[in-house]
Amino acid sequence: MPTAALNGITLSYRVEGDGDLVVLVMGTGGPGRVWHSHQAPALREAGFRVATFDNRGVPPTDECASGMKVEDLVGDTAALIEHLGGPAHVVGTSLGARVAQELALARPDLVRRAALLATAGRTDPVQVSLSRGERALHDNGITLPGPYHAAVNAVLNLSPATLRDPVTARDWLDVFAFTGSALSAGVRAQLELDEYDSRLDAYRAITVPCLVVGFTDDRVLPPYLAREVAEAIPGARYEEVADAGHYGFLERPAEVNRLLVEFFTAT
Repeated sequence: MPTAALNGITLSYRVEGDGDLVVLVMGTGGPGRVWHSHQAPALREAGFRVATFDNRGVPPTDECASGMKVEDLVGDTAALIEHLGGPAHVVGTSLGARVAQELALARPDLVRRAALLATAGRTDPVQVSLSRGERALHDNGITLPGPYHAAVNAVLNLSPATLRDPVTARDWLDVFAFTGSALSAGVRAQLELDEYDSRLDAYRAITVPCLVVGFTDDRVLPPYLAREVAEAIPGARYEEVADAGHYGFLERPAEVNRLLVEFFTAT
């Protein structure tokens, strides 16, 4: 993947296809390549130029282990869009959706339309407690046993509908076991972003057309949080995907891809 010096860091990115630019922003700890399982190919086939990248905190982009703010990630995304000759359609999931929301608010000149998956405009007590627990495990040098870590992540991030099939469940458990519970210094820094003041009132000033997608079985950021964002943004459209958890874009890619392509090609 190429790299560029943008917004004071070295940022790793990948661009494929031709057409209007779509930039995809990943959530906490996720590398940009995750988008290439489903969303990037679908958008490329629909006639878009697709850019994915590793957020600060995720190598080979600079880890910035000393700390970061959401504004830094927003600045990184803005700088990449400018580097690639924006404006762009922007897709974000989880933390990436928060980045997209803040980008739409701060730099509407760079955002044609924004699709916000598994998002929130305020903290949730359970989410905050979970994040604090993950940070405490790291800070105390505790590594969870692989099978337990895998099972907890499956329950947190996936729908019961996904886990109903034993083969699919085992495949996901293998993925989570492979990644392990240890956090890199950069991801540890990203987790600090989980605590913030409500932004719902601020989002009432967003003028960019927005699609908000909630996932019915999302336990990390329940869909009522996404609906609140849609209700705050003037004219935003809300859709909810059934039988999908926090990783709904991976569990129900056909439905998510359809929503994205329809939204970005609408006249």
